[in-house]
Amino acid sequence: MKKYISLFITMFKIGLFTFGGGYAMIALLENEFVAKRKYLSSDEFMDLVAIAESTPGPIAINCSTYIGYKVGGFFGALLGTIGMCIPSFVIIYVISLFFNQFLEIEWVASAFKGIQVGIIFVILSASIMMLKNIKKSVFNITIVVLTVVLSVLFSIFAISFSAIFYILISGLLGLIIYLIGYINSKNSSKGDKSE
Repeated sequence: MKKYISLFITMFKIGLFTFGGGYAMIALLENEFVAKRKYLSSDEFMDLVAIAESTPGPIAINCSTYIGYKVGGFFGALLGTIGMCIPSFVIIYVISLFFNQFLEIEWVASAFKGIQVGIIFVILSASIMMLKNIKKSVFNITIVVLTVVLSVLFSIFAISFSAIFYILISGLLGLIIYLIGYINSKNSSKGDKSE
């Protein structure tokens, strides 16, 4: 019971104090569940982020559901998801009631401008952490470099290209590379048997 309460409170805290969406939460989730509590290894967390990004739904919810399941099965997944969702739901609901009046308050508008700058740092921090933990293969480095170069070029020339396409294309390329390696290993094992 204690681990369920701890999981819920941790997810609630992350959901309450993280601005900037799911990508901003990645660094906090990694710090809490990989570095501090050791519920996941770095490799497992990288796989989790890749899967959470590739599946439908917000990345933070997908991550919290998986982490909750890993910690406490079905009820862990349920509590992790609820803990992550409640703060955002309540805050957005309250803001929606007073949205126009809320933005007219000068200190609130200034706070949001400051938060936007902080969010850039949090997302960059999560990106650097993931870049450090990625396996350094020719394929992975090529994908990272191509994605960064294309993102910058598309931004400079104002070409609209969704981040989802980067993920889908990278996944497809990874699958193709895997299949080529698999076919080559099957062919080489058949060649060994025939000798």
